[in-house]
Amino acid sequence: MSLLDDVAEVLIREDELQARVADLGRQISSDYEGKTPLLVGILKGASVFLADLIRQVTIPCMLDFMATSAYGSGTEGSGIVRILKDLDQTIEGRHVLIVDDIIDTGFTMDYLLETLKARYPASLRVCALLDKVTRRRRRVGIDYRGFEIPDKFVVGYGLDYGGIYRNLPFICVLKPEVYT
Repeated sequence: MSLLDDVAEVLIREDELQARVADLGRQISSDYEGKTPLLVGILKGASVFLADLIRQVTIPCMLDFMATSAYGSGTEGSGIVRILKDLDQTIEGRHVLIVDDIIDTGFTMDYLLETLKARYPASLRVCALLDKVTRRRRRVGIDYRGFEIPDKFVVGYGLDYGGIYRNLPFICVLKPEVYT
């Protein structure tokens, strides 16, 4: 059986992803010209996006990671967030860009922003590949947005269900019978 057998529809093709990531890389490089931003990838979902994005950034930059857990089951979160892996370096006085795969309800990003603001970065911005605006329950600003998507459960390009589907090179919707 192939992973493709579980796909109901492809929302964002591989070529569309790569073109938008290149655009984001150019914009970030321009906006941070003369600075050395710290890109903070949110594990595990943002890993594929971040790997492609950082190769499109043409200025000096640094990299670190955080991992979070939002309590909940299946495809729904509860709004309770905890940090599973914190940064390895200090961000005080640094230009920090959080890189995430998807902003859904906004609970996780809101928590991360409040947590990192308390560490006194010089600047703190957000880059999200996907923005599911219709599900937002916490208002969070997204400085660099890849795509706005409808309220559908998506996987691929780093996003998973049950730990799989991250390796699909596009963003897709699974057949409902896969996750219900």
